[in-house]
Amino acid sequence: MNPIDFFWRAAERWPERIAIDALEGTLRYDALAAWVSAFAAALVEIDPLPQSRVAICAGNSSEHIAALLAVLACGKTWVPLNPKSTAPEIRRIIDATEPSIIILDAECVPLLEGAPGRRIYCGVAGNDGAPSLAALSARHAGAQRPSFILPPEATQAIKFTGGTTGAPKGVMQTYRAWMANISNQIHAWGFDEHERYVVAAPITHGTSTYLLPILAQGGCHVLLAGAGAEAVRAAFQHKGGTVSFMPPTLVYMLMALPGASRADFPKLRRLIYGGAPMPPEKIREVRDFFGPVLGTTYGQTEAPQILTVMRPEDFEDERNWAAVGRTTWFSDVAVMAPNGRLLPAGEVGEVVARGDLLMSGYWRLPGLTAETIVDGWLHTGDRGLIDERGYLYLKDRLKDLVITGGFNVYPVDVENALGQHPAVHECAVFGIPDDKWGEAVQAAVQLRPGWQTSQAELIAFVRERLGPVQTPKHIHFHDSLPRSPVGKVLKSAVRAQALALAGATTATSP
Repeated sequence: MNPIDFFWRAAERWPERIAIDALEGTLRYDALAAWVSAFAAALVEIDPLPQSRVAICAGNSSEHIAALLAVLACGKTWVPLNPKSTAPEIRRIIDATEPSIIILDAECVPLLEGAPGRRIYCGVAGNDGAPSLAALSARHAGAQRPSFILPPEATQAIKFTGGTTGAPKGVMQTYRAWMANISNQIHAWGFDEHERYVVAAPITHGTSTYLLPILAQGGCHVLLAGAGAEAVRAAFQHKGGTVSFMPPTLVYMLMALPGASRADFPKLRRLIYGGAPMPPEKIREVRDFFGPVLGTTYGQTEAPQILTVMRPEDFEDERNWAAVGRTTWFSDVAVMAPNGRLLPAGEVGEVVARGDLLMSGYWRLPGLTAETIVDGWLHTGDRGLIDERGYLYLKDRLKDLVITGGFNVYPVDVENALGQHPAVHECAVFGIPDDKWGEAVQAAVQLRPGWQTSQAELIAFVRERLGPVQTPKHIHFHDSLPRSPVGKVLKSAVRAQALALAGATTATSP
């Protein structure tokens, strides 16, 4: 059995149920299945080679969902491209994976200028003569589902994490990992045929891990009729949304909408947050507003989405509010000492995991793979402890990863961009807690002697190169950055200074 078979079986069982509810109308399971079959046949005609890569750069839409399902349906490997990324980052991913086909929105053409690969357009086709998804699907209407046999270790997707400078890290997610994720999502949240999942986050990111679990159970994906928190509220209010996954930032925005109340979410039963932590005081506020519907999961791209889960019933005990849940099916999660010894309950060490949910490795990076997966254990780079009840508590990260608004930012990427400015002698990038974003990216900068620049200039400089997500929210200027005896910048010291300044600012603000 392959991941796509969950969808095929649901289409046979519930052909008349609604699979997608979008602005342009609803789409039944039988119609979606016919569409996916036709487009999958078109993909095979263009490139018959199994496991070849197909990249998708598009916003959330019915066509995006159909395209992704078709990629899975013909035994090819999905490479998601974030349409809010930058052209250099997109090109690095394309150069690394060499997709034979690129499916894109017309608005994404500037991001893909000069990139190789056969193009297919979602929605309206561009002016370069490439076909649209709709036209290709119509040409192959009535086609049979492609047939293929691949082992559980075959690569279903290559998702990139970090690495916007130098070699990007492409995480190879296997058929085995996707099967484990689908089973765990259904088990953890109790999805059934009455589910209406509000697609609030990008399909290119965490939302993709919910597509098949919802469809497997005969549920419906509700696409937004617009952008932002107001469109999310409208989907719950008028479309009967029952469940959604989103970053904490969006949860807070929903609560802050003018006139917002629990009545705006009449059928909500699961509000799942992820991509960033939610402080206990925020958990209290969210539960007071929405009721006992909050849930969360812990995972990484290397072990997608659901190594551990916190169900709404787990949040009933306030002792658990700082936890990220207990281990799900098909995985082991443990805490390890630097010498490789597994630690007992209550002791802090590196969080490690093994089992079916793990990636097979990093695309064409065997050395990094060997450093990350040792004796079957994935080294997450997170520090934490597991209590005597089996709940995992994260303490901090061994890596310098900053999670802001649900997106991963690697400080070295921002530091490399800042370092390209002629006035910057040296810099350190870090995250500090932020009520809106979970963490805010900030930077400490030491200028070259005799040079001058401003915070606004440096922020614009980084934004142009990396995009808004990775751009620092604030830049601290230092005459001399604090250093260790061997001259290394002490990032912990500059971060502590920034935290102290943020605390002082908060204390003196009206």
